[in-house]
Amino acid sequence: MKKIKTALISISDKKNLRPLLNILKRNKIKIISSGGTYKEIKKLKFKCLEVSEFTNSPEILGGRVKTLHPKIHAGILNKRNNKAHLKDLNNNNFENIDLVIVNFYPFENILKNKNSHNKIIENIDVGGPTMVRSAAKNYKDVTVITSSNQYEELIEELKKNNGSTTLNFRRKLSRIAFTETAYYDSVISNYFNKITNTTLPNKKVFHANLVETPRYGENPHQKSGIYSKNTSMNIKQIHGKQLSYNNYNDIFAALTISKSLPQNIGTVIVKHANPCGVSIKKNRLESYKSALACDPVSAFGGIISCNFKITKNIAIELNKLFLEVVIGNDIDASALKILRAKKNLRLIDSSNYSFNEKLKFVSNNEEILVQSEDMDKFTIKDFKVVSKKKPNSKQMKNLIFAFNICRYVKSNAIVLASNETTVGIGSGQPSRLDSCQIAINKMKKFSNSNDEIVAASDAFFPFVDGIEKLIQSGVTAVVQPSGSIRDKEIIDFANQTDTILVFSKTRHFRH
Repeated sequence: MKKIKTALISISDKKNLRPLLNILKRNKIKIISSGGTYKEIKKLKFKCLEVSEFTNSPEILGGRVKTLHPKIHAGILNKRNNKAHLKDLNNNNFENIDLVIVNFYPFENILKNKNSHNKIIENIDVGGPTMVRSAAKNYKDVTVITSSNQYEELIEELKKNNGSTTLNFRRKLSRIAFTETAYYDSVISNYFNKITNTTLPNKKVFHANLVETPRYGENPHQKSGIYSKNTSMNIKQIHGKQLSYNNYNDIFAALTISKSLPQNIGTVIVKHANPCGVSIKKNRLESYKSALACDPVSAFGGIISCNFKITKNIAIELNKLFLEVVIGNDIDASALKILRAKKNLRLIDSSNYSFNEKLKFVSNNEEILVQSEDMDKFTIKDFKVVSKKKPNSKQMKNLIFAFNICRYVKSNAIVLASNETTVGIGSGQPSRLDSCQIAINKMKKFSNSNDEIVAASDAFFPFVDGIEKLIQSGVTAVVQPSGSIRDKEIIDFANQTDTILVFSKTRHFRH
């Protein structure tokens, strides 16, 4: 147990102060404070000693230096059972500080609301994190509080222990405090990376908040959590049972595709993080039905992402199928009433979802792979027609649509499309030829379309056999990246078969 006799309070978040001050007063704990916190404590009519009076040193540099003083840090950092430390305190007429209550300037919020670099810099807290680190280091003797959310727990601790705190309590708060300082510094570090256009610094610091703990991970024996740079995610669950790790994985896969489509257009159906049907027909009901028709068997138990507001007529169709998750850019009241009839169906509003961080992370053991996201919108300038036969505008639109979906399919990937709707998808095969066959089989099994079929491949065809198989199945136009030593053979074969062949200027694997 450590009795608290003196507390230092310096906070940006001044809410819920009165109950805290009441317990400090009840235990006759001396309070030291500064600036706005001092004024707030006095306004609430509690006794308080100003830092400048305590240190006998005025605040200087416009408030940049006020708690950075030996009397403050010696009072926090000294080991109470160390004779040399005690002697130093006595020689300098310093006293112990047993409780440090600090939260930092809201740098993260300032970043969201300010564009002025100078104002952002002035909101980097120096004194606060320094005091917190001192107190957290000396947790055997000092209690450190870094959030108003911890006040209630501190009040209970002081009540239970007659103004003292336990070692376990202090150690737990120390762990939280060091996490807070690390998080705070990481936000600042990433801000400077951003303004200096440093994508891959020598040392990369990540910061995120735990926003949910699913029941388990990919399998029941695995633990899992979901973290976000914000205190909550920018997707909102409005109905259904708790989302699982696998649900989140599929939701992010579906949203990545949805947000690559034209604004407020398109339906995406995902199963095991792979699309099994996509359509960008402008009629929303037709878009859904067309996406479903691509592979209705795989869609069973899958996730549907509507890149538009879900209305009653869409909800009626969605309710005919067993689904794990339905995502919409909002869901109107009549649709919500229909979909809520299935109590376990998870409903997600993604209207506020956007891609702010354009880096992708993949972790393995103690290593992390980092790369920029593959999310630039395609235009006709990203492609080159290499065959003698040229595509018309409708064919080119179909080819670009197919190639866009192809980059979100696990490699090796083949996408067959007609009327800006997928009609066959082959994914995740070691052999590109096998992916071709799977896409063709899906098309033959489910598609009733007599319209022209185009194909997209996420990488070049190393041999003629793959493109030959597609052409034999009825494909009239193919888009693929260039780069094979046999590109000329592929072009020659396309010309021999009167097939349109378009090369993408970039490759788009998704492993």
